[in-house]
Amino acid sequence: MAVSLSMLIEAQGWQAQPELEALVERVLVKAETLCGVPLMDGAEVSVLMCDDAHIQEINKEWRGLDKPTNVLSFPAAPKEALARLPVVGDIAVAYETVVREAAEEGKSLPDHVAHMIAHGFLHLVGFDHETDEEAEEMEALEIRILGELGIADPYAMGELDMRER
Repeated sequence: MAVSLSMLIEAQGWQAQPELEALVERVLVKAETLCGVPLMDGAEVSVLMCDDAHIQEINKEWRGLDKPTNVLSFPAAPKEALARLPVVGDIAVAYETVVREAAEEGKSLPDHVAHMIAHGFLHLVGFDHETDEEAEEMEALEIRILGELGIADPYAMGELDMRER
């Protein structure tokens, strides 16, 4: 794996999920392989598996939005610089929000977590969904990453628009 994973499982709900770290690592490996962005070998991706209260604090501080969200990403640098840096960035995933979304959308929790990690990683390496064109490109890559992991297209199942979060 070109990237290395540093993971903190903070929320109790996440601690009860079997093989969570292995799942996150598999998604990161596939996303790094398919994203097309050169990264320094061994560059670190930090993942925080937290609860809604913690992600709400982070969201308020860094985005000015006083509400929980499913996933947040904090890139270390623009994608052009990532090949020279030992850090890719940070991802935070909120337990209660992701569990609720998975239930509402009829998905398994591991499949939805995989989508959140893929989505977060793509933000770290410069992808976004501010415009329809960007969203289509990013969603297509998410679908490919997940598909290669044996996970169904998350957008075919009526998932909420990621641009609304």
